[in-house]
Amino acid sequence: MTHKKYIVSVDLGGTKILSVLLDKKGNKLEKDKCPTDTSKGAKKIVSDISTSVKDLIKKANIKEKEVKCIALGVPGTVNPKNGLIFSAPNLGITNFNIKDELKKYFDIPAAVENDANLGMLGIKHYGVAKKANNVLGVFVGTGIGGALIFDGKLYRGSDFSAGEIGHILVRKNGPQCGCGRFGCFEAVASRTSLVRDITVDIKNGSHSILKEYVMNNQKIKSKALADAIKNQDDLTIKHLTEKSEVIGEVLASLDNLLDLDAIVLAGGLIEATGKFMLPLIKKSFSVVSLKSSKNSKKIIVSKLGDYAAVYGGIVLANDI
Repeated sequence: MTHKKYIVSVDLGGTKILSVLLDKKGNKLEKDKCPTDTSKGAKKIVSDISTSVKDLIKKANIKEKEVKCIALGVPGTVNPKNGLIFSAPNLGITNFNIKDELKKYFDIPAAVENDANLGMLGIKHYGVAKKANNVLGVFVGTGIGGALIFDGKLYRGSDFSAGEIGHILVRKNGPQCGCGRFGCFEAVASRTSLVRDITVDIKNGSHSILKEYVMNNQKIKSKALADAIKNQDDLTIKHLTEKSEVIGEVLASLDNLLDLDAIVLAGGLIEATGKFMLPLIKKSFSVVSLKSSKNSKKIIVSKLGDYAAVYGGIVLANDI
């Protein structure tokens, strides 16, 4: 019998699929990154995942039967027991069993989890939250994901949907969210919402160094936003300041409810512009927090970057 000594951890995001081959000690052996194509449906996404994973295994010159598990993080509400995705708005997926679909490509067991939960497991076991027992993870990128650790353990909720902070109502009759409702947290304060607001203002005549992206219909990614902040672009500063203030207010309200040890910020927008955002988030947090302004020190930034969910995959794989 072949010894199963490898794990493939896949972070399925709204814009990219990151697949990493690891050994059981957490050493990264190979990685593959490709865009997420949401235009052709869920089955095409799984096909792209399978291609990515097979390429990893080929590059590493190992056999499929040596892989213990494919651990997959999904940006939406998912039942980790059977692999059913109830809803993943940013992927355009509803009521789809991704675990069953993966079985068409591999004999390798698969473990599926909400991507924010997976990232939180990585941060708890391998990152800045090792010593914290009650933690909220907040992942600000294409959308806004959340995850909760209570008494050192992941809290999924009664229907596996705990932590969905991106869909807290923060602005009645606000902008429409990917979930179809209006005024959700992620519709107001995610990178997608930031780019939307900047684009609208540029089209209405506002000056910005990002104008070229808008006029050429190019995607404004996190790096472009970071460059705009570095170059003191007034329009980007204005909108990112507004987003940061909203984030701080929501986090303070949640902390007032939960009395957390730590709040960990992660995700593409935080990685790119966190130095600008963090002081503003903390200031806004302190205004709404019931405790002293010192309480904002519990807000910390993950150092694992893209690899938070990847490391979480090791924890998930070891549970099967």
